Amino acid sequence: MLKKEYDAKNESYYAHERHEMLKYIPQNVKYILDVGCSSGAFGSSIREKFNCEVWGIEPDKKSSEKARLVLNKVFNTFFDENIDLLNQKFDCIFFNDVLEHLVSPFDALQLCKKYLSPNGIIICSIPNLRYFDAMYHILIQKDFNYVDAGIFDKTHLRFFTKKSSERMFIEAGYKVDKIEGINSIKEINIKGYKNFNILNFIFFKYISDMEYLQFAIVAHL
Repeated sequence: MLKKEYDAKNESYYAHERHEMLKYIPQNVKYILDVGCSSGAFGSSIREKFNCEVWGIEPDKKSSEKARLVLNKVFNTFFDENIDLLNQKFDCIFFNDVLEHLVSPFDALQLCKKYLSPNGIIICSIPNLRYFDAMYHILIQKDFNYVDAGIFDKTHLRFFTKKSSERMFIEAGYKVDKIEGINSIKEINIKGYKNFNILNFIFFKYISDMEYLQFAIVAHL
């Protein structure tokens, strides 16, 4: 599915280090599973910082080959009921901007229950459809133009807000420990941030969730 679109993506698409996600990892982790590990840049930084074992799952063949050079184990496949992770349990399972690419992210969260250690957690980053720039394109420009990356990534099969992201985890049987915005528009688009601040003030901070490109979620069973 969408192989042509994935193959056309720039190499940089598979090379994000995602340093902003490291702070959510507990200090005592021993085994981490990075679902959609891309070329392994993020997992490599985890290994260096936490001195733990990192396994990756990556359906893109070229990226998985690069990931094998820096991670402990890499599976060039999809995260579904057909995968065999050798009965390994993980202290942390990561989905960095991955769930929105899945036909059924709910099924992926259910499958995680098989591989989480007793005190294991899921950490994920989910793009925010209500991000201010995205809403500007939809409400002002009256457009929903699919592109190669970002909120309107043409390989996205699902779209989430803060509220719907949290609800998905709860309905899947998880308890959400933390959900917070990451990658503020202030860091990405200064002009847009000024406009956002004005509107947020007018609406008594009712649209404060629109400041963030993504939301980070930490959840456990």
